[in-house]
Amino acid sequence: MQNIDFEIETHPLAPFLPKNGKLLMLGSFPPPKTRWKMDFYYPNYQNDMWRIFGVCFFQDKDYFLDLPNKNFHLDKIIEFLNDKGIGIFDTAYQVKRLKANAADKFLHIETATDIHSLLSEMPNCFSIVTTGDKATDTLMLSMPEDTLKPLIGKSSTCVFNSRALTLYRMPSSSRAYPLALEKKSEAYYELFKQTGLVL
Repeated sequence: MQNIDFEIETHPLAPFLPKNGKLLMLGSFPPPKTRWKMDFYYPNYQNDMWRIFGVCFFQDKDYFLDLPNKNFHLDKIIEFLNDKGIGIFDTAYQVKRLKANAADKFLHIETATDIHSLLSEMPNCFSIVTTGDKATDTLMLSMPEDTLKPLIGKSSTCVFNSRALTLYRMPSSSRAYPLALEKKSEAYYELFKQTGLVL
């Protein structure tokens, strides 16, 4: 069998970390650039993350979408995240992509993200949410050994570098994850309610 030497990819985006950040959202790793519609997180038009945000905060799945151009309103997204205090990055800093697609199961994590470095930029953040199983498993590598891996739609707690954290695990926003947009939005709405971002 041929031994293929897969290229190491380094994360192409800078962490988005508002100084007023209360919630840090971590995915696994961005999809290949051929699938991007914008230079930001969840850039694939087929990914439902920004539709979920639209439903949860504006009761409109298309709120952040530029429908005529099948794109996103990046300025709206950034203004919203800054206003709410939601930071975004991924749990992997370097990966090998074993297939040329966006599937987490074909990501080999080479270097996990330095979580302490991210949190140092958000002193008021005590909640981390992972958006899928790969992201959760990778985050757990950085957490204290006795930390419980949260179930989907649930949370666990730990103390990380003297900071009390609540870790939430949400359903993946990928269309490949077999759950209706409405059900995913319900889970995320509960998260946003528990973290005080919606009343």
